[in-house]
Amino acid sequence: MISRSEMPIEPSEISAGKDLSIVISLFNEKESLAELVRWIRKVVSGKYDYEIIMIDDGSTDGSWETIQQLSGEGDVRAISFRRNYGKSAALYCGFKAAEGRVVITMDADLQDSPEEIPELYRMITEDGHDIVSGWKQHRKDNRLTKNIPSKIFNGVARWITGIRLHDMNCGLKAYRNDVVKSIEVYGEMHRFIPYLAKNAGFTDITEKPVHHQKRKYGKSKFGMSRFVNGFLDLLSIWFLCTFGKNPMHFFGLTGILMFLTGGVIALWLIISKVINQINGMEFRPVTEQPLFYLALVAVLLGSMLFLTGFTCELISRNSAGRNRYNIKGRI
Repeated sequence: MISRSEMPIEPSEISAGKDLSIVISLFNEKESLAELVRWIRKVVSGKYDYEIIMIDDGSTDGSWETIQQLSGEGDVRAISFRRNYGKSAALYCGFKAAEGRVVITMDADLQDSPEEIPELYRMITEDGHDIVSGWKQHRKDNRLTKNIPSKIFNGVARWITGIRLHDMNCGLKAYRNDVVKSIEVYGEMHRFIPYLAKNAGFTDITEKPVHHQKRKYGKSKFGMSRFVNGFLDLLSIWFLCTFGKNPMHFFGLTGILMFLTGGVIALWLIISKVINQINGMEFRPVTEQPLFYLALVAVLLGSMLFLTGFTCELISRNSAGRNRYNIKGRI
């Protein structure tokens, strides 16, 4: 099982020994693997010193046996999980194993075209981009179940992350080697690798329109649950990237504001009652007013949020990565 405590390799430790690493995560894609590898070899053989890294995410259809057969020429390296951990775990292991100056990720279902590889490689090595993300302008998926939800998701992602990508979740992407070695992909965060990279200091992120093909074999693993989970993961990663190092700034400030608001309201109700009572005016007991109980709830929630922030701050200060920084260079 992948442990989140296993931190990625520091850029200073990187020794990229090849031109290109093609990382492919797969789950039950047996029918497409041979055709995909032949296509990749046709495009890159003789042009690059390359490797194909395939991560079998617990397939049950015989995909691993097919990969073993394809590895005979020495350009295919592979990892097989004992069970299905998810795409993020697969990419984590693939990134850790990648030796190429440029790392390209793609799906195994033949919807991503290997013909895009040379231009993606050029945009990293010659144009100097940190990340080039594919943009499937003309999708070959069901419009109702994938296209429309994808547009909504990407619109929200652009607004929250500030990264102007039309298709952040596209599986076809190219990275500089030190980008993938400087980020940690876990959970379902593979959808937001550009945002993880941005928060690690890699800000030269662009996109390239890519050809998207209709699925030839098998069926899509996409479901509406993944669409909903994507939004929840987006909120999680935004919070972690914004307040992960200083949680007290969020919980403490929110807690203090709620505590003061509730305290002021409760005090105002008490003072108002005392003044009316002294002046012989009609008054309503404080404990019979719903607003008083709302004020008490605000005070209690404010106290709890403040203590939560304090606890999170203690955890953050004692975390293994509290002084982990990405260094661009040294003199």
